[in-house]
Amino acid sequence: MQTVRTTIAECRGRMGLAVRAAVVAGCAIVVCGCNTDQQIAGVPDAPADYRMRHPITITEGDHTLQLLIGSNRGSLTPFQRAQVLAFAQSWRREATGGLIIDLPRGTSNEHASADALPEIRSILAATGVPPNAMAVRAYAAPPGMLATIRITYPKMIAQAGPCGVWPKDIGPSMNRDYFENQQYWNFGCANQRNLAAMVDNPADLVQPRAETPVYTARQTTVVEKYRLGASTSTTYASTDSTKISDIGK
Repeated sequence: MQTVRTTIAECRGRMGLAVRAAVVAGCAIVVCGCNTDQQIAGVPDAPADYRMRHPITITEGDHTLQLLIGSNRGSLTPFQRAQVLAFAQSWRREATGGLIIDLPRGTSNEHASADALPEIRSILAATGVPPNAMAVRAYAAPPGMLATIRITYPKMIAQAGPCGVWPKDIGPSMNRDYFENQQYWNFGCANQRNLAAMVDNPADLVQPRAETPVYTARQTTVVEKYRLGASTSTTYASTDSTKISDIGK
């Protein structure tokens, strides 16, 4: 009888341990299911500042001018001469290296492009591009087509992005960011990308330009008016005196 009671007690103890283990496992599953803050693999935690999530970076890129020379022409058109002149002026202002002129090879306008090369070089030299800053090379193009002469120089460019990345669902969810009304990952990316595309000189994003000197003539006039006690405001001509018709009076 004592043996039966001992066996029953042991069975009850084992059943109790099994029940407790099952309860602990169930709680662990529930806790894991409630943990919704896990990140997608490869996606870091989003910084609070959009300028840190989508920083504007300064790199070197190519600025290219393409000129299409007809097979029977062999020279630049007046519009193309103006293009080369403006391109050379841009090189003086923003280039970080020399110019490379790519001539097509194996095309119907190969000889015409080669004939236009001295004119291109003369315009570049007259604008201030030194001869040692110009290099010429040939590139293969599909035969039977009119290929372009490509003039390229490196320059600093600003860029941000890529945009349109959605590592998390921004809709109603159990995610912590949703309840705390945090910025989603893609927020501010388009603004940073547009700013990078519109900036005139990418170096201004790193170091602002120095202040330009004041307009001394205007400053002297204003100071003299202030010294005499006169009004320093600018007086404009009446708009009525510039009208050529009395309609609307």
